[in-house]
Amino acid sequence: MFEYSEKTRELRERLEAFMDELVYPNEKTFYEQLGSGGDRWSTPPIIEELKEKARSEGLWNLFLPDSEYGAGLSNLEYAPLCEVMGRSLIAPEIFNCNAPDTGNMEVLARYGTPEQQERWLKPLLEGEIRSAFCMTEPNVASSDATNIQARIERDGDEYVVNGRKWWSTGAGNRRCKIAIFMGKTDPSAPRHEQQSMILIPLDTPGVAIERTLSVFGYDEAPHGHAEILFEDVRVPAENILWGEGKGFRIAQGRLGPGRIHHCMRQIGVAERALELMCERVKNREAFGKPLAEQGVIMEWIADSRMEIEQARLLTLKAAHMMDTVGNKEARSEIAQIKVVAPNATLRVLDRAIQAFGGAGVSGDTPLAAFWAEARILRLADGPDEVHRAAVAKLELKKERRVGVEQSYGA
Repeated sequence: MFEYSEKTRELRERLEAFMDELVYPNEKTFYEQLGSGGDRWSTPPIIEELKEKARSEGLWNLFLPDSEYGAGLSNLEYAPLCEVMGRSLIAPEIFNCNAPDTGNMEVLARYGTPEQQERWLKPLLEGEIRSAFCMTEPNVASSDATNIQARIERDGDEYVVNGRKWWSTGAGNRRCKIAIFMGKTDPSAPRHEQQSMILIPLDTPGVAIERTLSVFGYDEAPHGHAEILFEDVRVPAENILWGEGKGFRIAQGRLGPGRIHHCMRQIGVAERALELMCERVKNREAFGKPLAEQGVIMEWIADSRMEIEQARLLTLKAAHMMDTVGNKEARSEIAQIKVVAPNATLRVLDRAIQAFGGAGVSGDTPLAAFWAEARILRLADGPDEVHRAAVAKLELKKERRVGVEQSYGA
């Protein structure tokens, strides 16, 4: 059902070759260069070198379905490519397919004015700058986006923005120049029409990046996750995206494809973790025989393979539905994969870490960093509990062919 198109197969082969030849061998170089000049928030030179090579080979902006800007791939066609890129923490940026820039570029491509696209979308597509998405707030439960308290208030030809945001991914990077900010323009409007999104250059007076947050001790440099204070920030009225009251609708349109991308990258993480585990257990002995011959290890490998396949198929189904019946009809499947993919990946990673022993929790392998990334995805784009509730509500709305009484012969 989910046979890859010829275009996808060709791109996947080229991606895998690029990863084997240039990305995996340079992961160590990336970490050696990171902060070597005393600044962990500047992009290491190796990334810029590899970006140029990826672009010259046509492996660039693959995520955008609009062929004017990207590769013209559907969600189903892009998903297996995203899986390949997910196998390395440094790969997505090399192909200009890194979050949150992918989602921000889609927002600008869909909802931006020609002027907004010229000023911000074009340099993002070129990989010249980075961007941030500012929605989550420290003082409210941001899993419910209607809770946000930040304000966007019209004042003549300007909007005045006030609020505190955190987990603004990408804002730590020196090349981050623009933020998409979500706040309330009309608290008295219907619940899902109170919010708007607006473009705020990070060098605007009143914008203060107060700190970057760590994830299980990882600062995730050079992009990071920032806490930002917006205090009486004034931007031109033309910086509003789509119009007042459209923020929630933009967020929903942005998150659907983003969740597919996150989930398929996690499948790539799980695949690499399984490969590392298999190599490890074939080359280590305990109690007189290779670890690979220990019964429990064989169970770990088998369970990992089955869980990866299940997660991949469900994610591909969601991508297929998004392409054929739309995001609204696919909302249950999208919610399901957001629970299934990171949890399956975490289980595979946990087994791989256990197989590696002390090396698994060190920086000598990518497993610990992968685990930190996978764990935060059970919160990003909405926590597991919210997605489970959404799936349950949709399930309860379905009409059933057989009632309780009939099923028991009453």
